[in-house]
Amino acid sequence: MTFRPVSRTIVSGLCLALLGACQTIPEDSGKTDVELIVTGGTVFDGTGTAGRTADVVIDDGRILYIGADARGTYRAESSIDARGLVVAPGFIDPHTHADEELASDDPMDRANLAFAFQGITTVVVGNDGYGKPEIAAQADATRSGGVGTNVAYLAGFGPIREAALGKENRAPSAAELAQMTALARSAMCEGAWGLSAGLYYVPQNYAATDEVVEIARVAGSMGGYFDTHMRDESTYNITVTGAVEETLDIGRRAQIAVHISHIKALGPAVWGKSSEMIALVEAARANGQRVTADQYPWAASGTRISNALVPRWALEGGLGSLRKRLADPAEAARIRDGMIEGLARRGGADKLLVTGILEDAPVTPGQTLAQAAEAMQLEPVDAAIAILRQGDARVASFNMSASDIAAFARQDWVVTGSDGSTGHPRKYASFPKAYRDLVVDGAMPLTRFIRRSSGASADLIGLPDRGYLTPGYAADLVVFDPAKFAPLATYQEPTRYSAGVRHLIVNGKQLIADGDYTGALPGEPLLKDTSC
Repeated sequence: MTFRPVSRTIVSGLCLALLGACQTIPEDSGKTDVELIVTGGTVFDGTGTAGRTADVVIDDGRILYIGADARGTYRAESSIDARGLVVAPGFIDPHTHADEELASDDPMDRANLAFAFQGITTVVVGNDGYGKPEIAAQADATRSGGVGTNVAYLAGFGPIREAALGKENRAPSAAELAQMTALARSAMCEGAWGLSAGLYYVPQNYAATDEVVEIARVAGSMGGYFDTHMRDESTYNITVTGAVEETLDIGRRAQIAVHISHIKALGPAVWGKSSEMIALVEAARANGQRVTADQYPWAASGTRISNALVPRWALEGGLGSLRKRLADPAEAARIRDGMIEGLARRGGADKLLVTGILEDAPVTPGQTLAQAAEAMQLEPVDAAIAILRQGDARVASFNMSASDIAAFARQDWVVTGSDGSTGHPRKYASFPKAYRDLVVDGAMPLTRFIRRSSGASADLIGLPDRGYLTPGYAADLVVFDPAKFAPLATYQEPTRYSAGVRHLIVNGKQLIADGDYTGALPGEPLLKDTSC
């Protein structure tokens, strides 16, 4: 005998006929109420394993379930149809300069949309040694004002050093070193994830390696990592390979994980040095040292005329002191000679594109330094000096080789980062550009790209419940169209939002829905749990 399933309608009819009091059983009776279900997308969990078609259930800011037929068990307030789309952990950017926007009074600044439209749900701030050590105060301001993406904080070597020594070019006394270590410890106790340094920049570059080791040791003893813009990325002082060796030495002696910011070989003099840099890191990792790096996918770095061309000694005391030195003919001649060397390192004046001006610099954004020099009827070095006499200029410096960029990108210890800063398209478009370069136009599997943009970054920072799509983890997700995820920002138009992110979920709330900003500010300050 063949049995056929009895319909709910027949059951209800029998109830009415026989009992007179039965009611139709609701279709979703017994289901668990949840806030959001993302259905039918190709889910990548951030571990590097292949994607699979699955539903993701979200409730109370957390991932509740990942698997098939979520609607059979859960009843959602809202849902996202992700068929044909990629569902991935929200991307994590380990190197940004979003500090000012996130402290702004303008909610649109705090929404952090330049990063959100790249699929980024967490940004790290305080990089290059600039992070304020007052972590608790920053976190309180973030909570009270609201923020779009999550924010993790690094304590900066620069403010820590300046609190004890000001901008002086000397070694600290024992008492001053104790003051610096105490400030670093306080920052870690307040939730910093590590110590950042910018040893290329004045006055941080006045610090000897031993001094940096002492401060980094504090962060390492409390489970933090050392994030560094190395002392040299070219041939400014100890050379780029010497800077890698110093970075590794700091990590070994301070017993701290090291992370190299925006790894590169900058300028023709060091093109091809990527192989030596990679070999140094690989050897250290083989010996058990924890070493990682981040990389942005652009051939141009972003900096200022002063940082790109002026000798470090001439910047002591800032631009005001530089201008006083330029008023002295002997010092001006010495500075000019050093700037000529700087131009050579950068590949020449036609490789420096002005993207913004500071003060009253006599130059127009969109000009190369070569074009500005021609308009001023000056030699390029003298045009740069004329700019510095009245202000400064942001520049995109086209000084990296494609082969070096590709060599770094292949390393499994390199993650995606933006170094996002004003005037450069990397702030608005680094993650989708990396996707286009590495996956669409390259040979990198999509699962590898997602891991280097999410889980691997969470691991190096130490974030305990981000970077992966796992039940119980924070619900930070990006849902993007793999055919349309692409950069739109250019060097000429650096502030265009990227395309292809359909939905961005931060702590279970939609920051982007159907490709548009929702007006929400669901981000949180993420603080390291350090017992102090």
